[in-house]
Amino acid sequence: MKSRKLNPFWLGPALLVAMPVCCQQPAAAPDQTTVPPANAAPNSAAGSDSAPANTQDRMVTPPTVSGQSYPTASVSQERSNYLRGGLLFSTAYTDNAVGLVSGHPESDVSYAVAPTLAIDETTSRTHFVMTYAPGFTFYQRFNSRNEADQKALIDFQYRLSPHVTFAAYDSLQKTSNVFNQPDTASAGGVSGGMQDGNFSVIAPVADRLSNSGNVGLTYQFARNAMVGASGTFTNLHYPNQAEVPGLSDSESQGGSAFYALRVSKVNYLGAAYQYERLQSFPAAGTNETQTHALFLFYTLYPTSKFSISVFGGPQYADSGPQFFTTSSSLPASRSWNPAAGGSVSWQGRLSNLAVSYSHTISGGGGLTGAVRLDRAKATIVQQLSKTLNASVVGEYAQNDFLTALPQFSSYGAYGHTVLGIALLQQQLGQHINLQLGYTRLHQSYSNVPVLSLTPDTNQESVSVSYWFSRPLGR
Repeated sequence: MKSRKLNPFWLGPALLVAMPVCCQQPAAAPDQTTVPPANAAPNSAAGSDSAPANTQDRMVTPPTVSGQSYPTASVSQERSNYLRGGLLFSTAYTDNAVGLVSGHPESDVSYAVAPTLAIDETTSRTHFVMTYAPGFTFYQRFNSRNEADQKALIDFQYRLSPHVTFAAYDSLQKTSNVFNQPDTASAGGVSGGMQDGNFSVIAPVADRLSNSGNVGLTYQFARNAMVGASGTFTNLHYPNQAEVPGLSDSESQGGSAFYALRVSKVNYLGAAYQYERLQSFPAAGTNETQTHALFLFYTLYPTSKFSISVFGGPQYADSGPQFFTTSSSLPASRSWNPAAGGSVSWQGRLSNLAVSYSHTISGGGGLTGAVRLDRAKATIVQQLSKTLNASVVGEYAQNDFLTALPQFSSYGAYGHTVLGIALLQQQLGQHINLQLGYTRLHQSYSNVPVLSLTPDTNQESVSVSYWFSRPLGR
């Protein structure tokens, strides 16, 4: 299979340039120009030109257009203005550790070490989060698969004025085993957004480089009215195509604009236009689909830590021949499609819940072309005691081709992914944590050899970590 070189535009500079309409939740500062929490109470966001710039007048950017995931920590676990570092040691047994060997999957025991450094700083006008976590994994039997991983995240928000907020986000991950990450549960990040990258197709033991980001601007021009615009991108690259027969590189670029109206203290209504360019790069050439969508959305905030959001509208997909290379394997297609979704987020003192569902046209995430994607995700975090925490992550994704393919017997057929993660973490003293984890992955993609030959992966893991935290600006 022909290997495609990764576009250098998305590497290096992308880590600093690409970003979201709103970033993660900062702690509120006492003055009137405080950077607001992205999904906080609806009376704690940006100021307006037609009213005093105080926290009672500020609107919050609704989750459907904010470009960020819901928080994964309970209220008692949230904190900001800190420098945090640590070192994690883990061992795991995986029944599909290296893919097929002599016609059947092989198990192995792996050992990993992952240092992590994170900073979260909030001022009266900014909120900055940066995390860097390299990792090193060693296999007991198949030491040729020993690997070095990289994970980096930048999340930045800056209030240009009491009425205008700029936000930016970028996440970069380089790995050859998606399960050997220091924060495996982050795979279940739940977003209420309409524009979310498709990384649901997983090659568990292949070299992979993924990058996603968002940059945006919001402006509250009246006491109860806000507009905003954002640009997004995703990139998925397999350096060694021989490891992933049936999958290919893919990328997407998009832009959106929205108008939001606060009709009461807890009710938001709005409309958004969205454009996306979805590309995949199989050995046969380049496949491209462009989409245009107009969505209506509604968000209800029963309390400051509880939100319910829904969106829906028509989405037009154009996979015309002008977008393909001459060797493309996909036929041309133009169609109107219904798109809809909803999400719920609740953040309690000891519990956290986030659930979402969406039906949209999306990039294939390694498949041959654009897909109709039905995806449901859920994350539950529960603090069982002062030192014991449990979390469960679940995801289901159905990927159906947007266009009919000659090699398939039925229109649009493809497959689905089911992912489940369970974690139990016990704090041992002030700085030591013990974590037990179980991951189950099942994928049904009969026309993707790397997945159809080994559709199931199970992993049990034990990890011990040391963490330290230092306050900033105190």
